[in-house]
Amino acid sequence: MTRKFVFEERDASSVQQATLCFLIKKDKILLAMKKRGFGKGKWNGLGGKVDDGEKIEEAMVRESKEEVGIKPVKFKKVAVLHFYFPAIPKEEGWDQDVHVHFCDDWEDEPYESDEMRPKWFSIDNIPYDEMWDDDELWLPRVLKGEKVEAWFAFDMDNEKTIAHKIETMK
Repeated sequence: MTRKFVFEERDASSVQQATLCFLIKKDKILLAMKKRGFGKGKWNGLGGKVDDGEKIEEAMVRESKEEVGIKPVKFKKVAVLHFYFPAIPKEEGWDQDVHVHFCDDWEDEPYESDEMRPKWFSIDNIPYDEMWDDDELWLPRVLKGEKVEAWFAFDMDNEKTIAHKIETMK
């Protein structure tokens, strides 16, 4: 159930920047099962936090290599997702902006690491019930070619979205 939440404007430098990368091959998408840490037990794209002094695209390439051993070569930004965790004090740094890329050309083949187990899924059979619940709200739109900017407020006690807003990216 979505409840009223006011998404405050914020400067990108005030929150953690992060990346997600989804490999796309014809009618398939590569998802990876998170094996430890934040998001453990959920299918997701490849990615993580942008380090100090690192560009977003550099972080996306580094994280993809670290997590499943591939190097994205040809990719495009398809979404920016702004996450808010209202029950967690801002100084704990949970709020983040996630820059999402689709990649259709990469070097090497994905392999399982100690952090992620990759698996190809048909785009028509994505396991949304085993992913973060916001994914079902924005990912289908992006897979149809729309670029989106979205805002999500999360209740981490239940790992559920409590409010959201999605717009076509300009």
